[in-house]
Amino acid sequence: MSMRVRALSLIIATILLSVPASVLAIPSANFYGEDSEVYDDWDICRTNAAGLNGFFILSAEADFQPIIAEESLGENADVAYRMGVQFAAEYPDINQRAEQIFSFVRDSVRYTTDKSQFGFPEFAQNADELGGTVREEGIAYGDCEDYAVLLAVIYKGAGLRSAIVLTSDHAAALVYLPEYKKASRILSVAGEPGWIWAEATGSNNPLGWIPEGYGEKVIEVREVENKALIAGDPPDKESITVTSKGGGGGGIPVPSFVTVIFIMWFLSLFRRRRRG
Repeated sequence: MSMRVRALSLIIATILLSVPASVLAIPSANFYGEDSEVYDDWDICRTNAAGLNGFFILSAEADFQPIIAEESLGENADVAYRMGVQFAAEYPDINQRAEQIFSFVRDSVRYTTDKSQFGFPEFAQNADELGGTVREEGIAYGDCEDYAVLLAVIYKGAGLRSAIVLTSDHAAALVYLPEYKKASRILSVAGEPGWIWAEATGSNNPLGWIPEGYGEKVIEVREVENKALIAGDPPDKESITVTSKGGGGGGIPVPSFVTVIFIMWFLSLFRRRRRG
């Protein structure tokens, strides 16, 4: 590793450790704590998108991969995937199907920061957790990456190709609809046109609408594959019973998603300079 890369890693580590702590707001026995982070049964870090165990594997050493989606795909397919199967049965036209899925997620999830909902600057929900809340309560709460993961998994269950895209400060889903005519812009993934931006975070957004300037801010994109994340043996760790936000006590210092995305944007500039 070069001196420049080591120096950059030190800067990133300093930024990550400087973010304040808080307390989780949902009860669960499926998490454990290690190195000031919260992990789930798949050993995926829910409080950090970065690193080889981060829920998006944002790392200078590995390609971007929205690994948390694999907790709800393949052999792990459950609530969210079945929602997609149901949409496929109800809407044989793929464009209408994609619109109905988009409207369902947009209207069933309310945008809420993790700080407000959980007390953490970041806490990623997988698609079945968010979809299960919608099924049981009629409404759920999440932030941009939660919307993106839920949309991507439901689309896969509905037989559509999907992807997750990152900008310098945001995450969204893409769906492959080469014949769709209503989008404000058609995007390409790996040189393949026909991808439509699915921005469900606004209550009035239509499928295919892109926030101004965001089409030019993309730094990472990855198509979601219908494969399962394989769980190993249960970790020999004491499980964390998380308490409500009002429960008091100290928390775990974690970086916000926006902070991590900014770091990845900075890394992308660094990589381009090295390749130039």
